[in-house]
Amino acid sequence: SAVHTPPFQPRKAEILDATLRDGSYAVDFQLDEKFVGELLGRLNETPIGKVEIGHGLGFEAERSGIKACNIDLARWCAIAREELTATSWGMFAQPEFSRLSTLRELCDEGMSFVRIGMEPERVPDHLEYIERATEICGEVYLNLMKTSGTPAEEIPGLLSGVTPAIAGVYVVDSYGSMLPSDVHRYVAVAKESFSVIGFHGHDNLGMANANSIAAIEAGAAIVDGTLDGIGRGAGNAETESLAGIISTLGEDRFDYKQLARLAHFCRTSLDLLPEDRNMQVLGGVIGMHSGFFPLIEQLCSELIVDPASLMEAAVELAPRSAGKNDIRAAAQRISQRTAVA
Repeated sequence: SAVHTPPFQPRKAEILDATLRDGSYAVDFQLDEKFVGELLGRLNETPIGKVEIGHGLGFEAERSGIKACNIDLARWCAIAREELTATSWGMFAQPEFSRLSTLRELCDEGMSFVRIGMEPERVPDHLEYIERATEICGEVYLNLMKTSGTPAEEIPGLLSGVTPAIAGVYVVDSYGSMLPSDVHRYVAVAKESFSVIGFHGHDNLGMANANSIAAIEAGAAIVDGTLDGIGRGAGNAETESLAGIISTLGEDRFDYKQLARLAHFCRTSLDLLPEDRNMQVLGGVIGMHSGFFPLIEQLCSELIVDPASLMEAAVELAPRSAGKNDIRAAAQRISQRTAVA
């Protein structure tokens, strides 16, 4: 095999597998219990130390009005306890709907870690929630959703009030728009505030694996993957590929051969929702979250306008990350211009 001279030593980096959390988006949050049990049991036999499970949006997501996962929290906990005897497991949370009382119940059921997601600008508004979470759960990560929507130099200020009791901070490429140089910059500024940094990459532009390796090179301690890259929208960095790259750089720490078999198991077991590749690439380049694609497609159909034009107009209007209000305002402007013309 080829001899590679590693540009860095990825010996301390950890891979977190989020197939059964981020991957749930790709099956509309409906997962076969037998598949879940088998996958967790087989992941337990690999060196992967952390596995994230549950609803893609976070536990109790149905309280926000979104479709519930077909597996309830009690059953998730029971399956995880039974199958993950050597691997720690956790879930995702968002302050809008994930109650701290439920977090306590989950931790009582054996959950080891929780990752709390929010945009960087919203961190100062949720300092109490984050602190209370650290009093309940021993391993709390703060996931900075849509990180690239916030200028890198503003990150340390936004993190200044966060309790030092958290386990770490995640840079999240929600749009799948980052390049390795961007990842280096954001990981570096996040490390000014917290020593443990994670990276969660999406693959709109095919950069999720390279960006994850760039994050490790920049000093990230954890990178996320999903088997076969199955996840929301364009998907994620691939757990088996990250393990393979790290093996190629000098040490097979995660058993990439077994993970490759598990990736094939996922690909052949799951009936994935179709995705619009055109929209994914546009979202990656322009900087638009895939969660807004249905709204954009609806408005484009009504206005007879192409999605790229609407995305660009919305991003131009948005002070930070473009949201529903920006998209609707952009659509209204386009409609008014069309009427005048």
